[in-house]
Amino acid sequence: MKVQRTRSQEKVLKLLKTINREISAQDLYLELRTSKQSMGLATVYRSLEALKMGGAIQVRTLSNGESLYSPIQKDQHHLTCLDCGCSIPIDCCPVRELENQLQQSHQFKMYYHTLEFFGLCEKCQSQDNLEI
Repeated sequence: MKVQRTRSQEKVLKLLKTINREISAQDLYLELRTSKQSMGLATVYRSLEALKMGGAIQVRTLSNGESLYSPIQKDQHHLTCLDCGCSIPIDCCPVRELENQLQQSHQFKMYYHTLEFFGLCEKCQSQDNLEI
């Protein structure tokens, strides 16, 4: 069954695929304005929510509460520093087999999963040691 999307949702999805990186709703709104594609901020948020619920995009929430949106990319995992906020992508997926098992055992259609570890990056650990 083909999903019916609004023009706003199509614009948002097209832009997300074009920039091909994680972006906040606010920054996405600014990108749309810069490219002369008029859309209100509330419409951007509604479009992102609908696209997320439809399985077209994924969202990752940072430690500061900011949400980042991107086209669905399998196995996006990160090490996130609680001090400076940097996120370091992890190349491997330690839970892929678990995802497959859960889909089968619970008849659950999985769109994506995220795994995030929180701590201090090397730079922030060094700064903490200097301050002691």
